[in-house]
This record gives sequence, C-alpha cells and structure tokens, in this order.
Amino acid sequence: MPEHILAIDQGTTSTRAIVFDSMATPVGSAQVELTQHFPQSGWVEHDPIEIAEAAISVAKQAIGRAHLAPEDIAAIGITNQRETTIIWERETGRPVANAIVWQDRRTAEICKDIAKSGHAENIRQITGLVVDPYFSATKIMWLLATIPNGQARAEAGELCFGTVDSWLLWRLTNGEVHATDATNASRTMLLNLHDLEWDSEMLDLFDIPKAMLPEVRGSADDFGVTHKPVFGAEIPITAMAGDQHAALYGQACFKSGQIKCTYGTGAFVLANKGATAPIQKSGAGDAGLLATLGFRIGSRKTYAIEGSVFVTGATVQWLRDGLCIISNAPETVDMAMNVGSNEGVYFVPAFVGLGAPHWQPDATGSITGLTRGSDRNHIVRAALESTAYQVKDVVNAMEAGRPRSSQPLRADGGQSNNPFVMQFQADILDRPVEVASITETTALGAAFLAGRGLGLWRSDSEVESLWSASSVYEPSMSESERNTLYSGWLEALRRTSPRI
Repeated sequence: MPEHILAIDQGTTSTRAIVFDSMATPVGSAQVELTQHFPQSGWVEHDPIEIAEAAISVAKQAIGRAHLAPEDIAAIGITNQRETTIIWERETGRPVANAIVWQDRRTAEICKDIAKSGHAENIRQITGLVVDPYFSATKIMWLLATIPNGQARAEAGELCFGTVDSWLLWRLTNGEVHATDATNASRTMLLNLHDLEWDSEMLDLFDIPKAMLPEVRGSADDFGVTHKPVFGAEIPITAMAGDQHAALYGQACFKSGQIKCTYGTGAFVLANKGATAPIQKSGAGDAGLLATLGFRIGSRKTYAIEGSVFVTGATVQWLRDGLCIISNAPETVDMAMNVGSNEGVYFVPAFVGLGAPHWQPDATGSITGLTRGSDRNHIVRAALESTAYQVKDVVNAMEAGRPRSSQPLRADGGQSNNPFVMQFQADILDRPVEVASITETTALGAAFLAGRGLGLWRSDSEVESLWSASSVYEPSMSESERNTLYSGWLEALRRTSPRI
C-alpha cells in the first residue's frame, strides 16, 4: 500500500502542495503565488479558475519533485483559506463570478442591518460567530442579488455554493462530489455548531436555498477519488479542513487548553476547548472571540475558540509592494534590530478593518508616533511588532477572568521563521513560544487528517509522536517595559478606532 500523502494547501496569497512520507517528513513541494484582485476599495477577489488550475499544477510538481508517480500517493488532504465564497453552475461547472475573499468588506452594510434587526445574539448562539462581512453568508446573499436571476437559479438547484475546499473537490472529482467538511461549514454562519448540520433558521434569515449547499462531512472522511485524467490515477481524497483547523491538528493541540497561532496573511489563534461548543452570551467570558469547530474525526468533535487577526504577514507584503521600503521579508529582521526600539512608533494595520477581539469593520490603518527622527527602520519594526501586539490582544481576551496561563504558544506559518517577531511575541506575552519543526503546519495537518482518514495513523497519539519544535523562544523582557510598550499599543488602537 502506498504510504505517501499529498497535501494541497490553497491559501489567500499562494497555493502550495507538499508530499509527506509515513513519518510526516516533507519529500517534495511546490508553490505559486495567487493573483489578488481589488476591483473597489474594500473589495478583494480571486479567480476560481486560477485557484483550481494552480492547485492541480503544484500538486503535479510536488509529486514529481518527490520522485513519485501518482499511483504512489495513498491519499490527498485539502486545506484552504476559509470563508472565501464561490458560486458556480451545477451543469457546466463554470463560476458565475470571481470568488469573494474572506478579507472582503463589501457586505458591511448588510451586516449592520442584520445586527440592528436584533439577530446578532441568536446568530452567535447557533453558529458561534459574530455578525461580520468576514463570513460566507452575507457574501452569498450579495452574489445571489448580483448574479442575473441568481436567487431563482439557486432555488431551482442550478447553482452550487462552496468555500474553496468544495470548489477544489468539485474540480478534482469532475463534479462527482459536492461536499465540504464541518470545519469549513462552521465558518459560513449557516451551520448549527451544536449538531453540525445546516441550520434552517439561518438559511431563512439569509434567504439562502439549501439546494445550493454542499453536503457536510467529517474532517477525515471519504470525499471520493480524483477524476483519472486530472493526475493520471484515481487518488482517494480522505480529508478536508479549513486552514486554521488543519494547523490546530498539525500542531498536535489535542488537549483542552493547548493553543496555537498561525502567522500567515493574518494571524489566527486557536485554543482547544474540548468536546462542547464553547458559546457564551455576548459581553460575557469569550466575547470578541469565535466559537468554532476544531476538527471532527468520525463521531468525535473537538471544539475551539478562535481569535482572527486580519492583517499580519500582509503588512510585510504591503511594506514591499505598497511602500516599496523593503525588497523581501527576511531583511526586516536586521532593519528592526537596527533601531533598538520602536521609539514610540506604532503601526495599526487595519487595512480591512479590525478582527478579534475588537470587530471594527470600518477601522482603517494608521501609523502613529512619527517624528522627524523616524525612518523606514522604525516603520518596519512597528509593522513587525504589530503582529505580536494583535496576538496578545486575542490571548488576553481568551484569558479574561481566568488565571494567566503559562501554556506555551505553538507557532507556525511564515512569520514564525522571523526570529525578531517570535522573540518579541514571547516577550510581550510573557510566555514561551514554540516554533514547529515543520512551519507549514497547515499542510501537515491536512496530511495528518488524510492519513487518519486512510488509517495510516490510527490515533491522535501516533500523530502527536511525530510533532516536534525546532526552536523555543523564552520571554526576557521586564514587566515594566512590557507594560509600557503594550500601553502605547492600546493608545494607538484608540486613535485608530475611538470605539475601542
């Protein structure tokens, strides 16, 4: 039996594929950047055809670079940017519009109307989510209102909705399977988080026909096989999970209280909360955070609380492409170290509003504290520090009203390779930060889940034995310095959005 797993990791700014062996060691990979489309201020779109073609292309390259044939791949696991919304024609498989990306804010007014109508608390109790353009439901509403005869066609079953996992599955199986997994479904604002079924009350509220929705399956499950012409072999697809859920699994956060942060385009902090949906009333306990499904394997459900920071790694990309003050991400380490401190400069990267725990969709970015002595190094340092401050905001919200935990933060993703960011994160949190040996833990989690679905790894403990840290950052900052720096950040936030 083949023992190699192919993970397809379709992210916001790139698509990658990694082949793992039975010891979870990467043996071949490929990656390509994804074109970003900004048709209007606050709008972010992707081309669904480009997404699908890129996923297939990098998968083929990764298999080749592993010196394997398609027949050597035991299974495929798919992980993906979440909430991004695609609608396509059931008969032809053609998208009816570009994908609306999770960062997109075009439905902010729809969300305001829904919140004013008094539905916010009920939505939170059923779905675990807050009313925000981030999630898929209002994006679907907008598309159905914009597509010619969209509502009628959806009700007639002519149109299919899917998040990126569903879209890739449809393309890989040549339209044979229209399904999603429960983690991605939990991010649509249409799933009942308790029974993990599409919720009729939410469908009625958002006027979304059930006929267009995919079937909800487990994270490690049977999702069919690839259409033979795609890779030249029928390869089982045995796992799908949203990127942050895959990373939670890839970080082996199997015990309640374990916490991870994935540093990608944004930063996503998830803490394992056990077998019960951790939904509380707004304004109590975990208000400002999301209750979400961690992962589902068989009948076993593991829930999590999540804080989603919209812009972290994307800030560095903006420094490169927008301000043109850096050439590449690695040079930011020396630039940040060159100035010794931020000297009062703070960068609040609210390019698409502020996510958890503030949820201010109208906020815009700001740089404060500039003086004549400030230079590009101060701006770069402030940009890197903003990642750690935003993660601290989320962790503080997670621990509100509880004794402070010394539980290490497990880190992965692009900025986990930046030693300045990781040390500053440990310092500002006052807790260790463990960087995973395989920083592409999103892809690793998809591979672990696919292996579980296949039976290659039979238990969480087997998976846990394959996890290790490549480095551990211990806090070394004094409490007074930590408090002073964080107070400056909170003041910068207040200047950016007075409602905070």
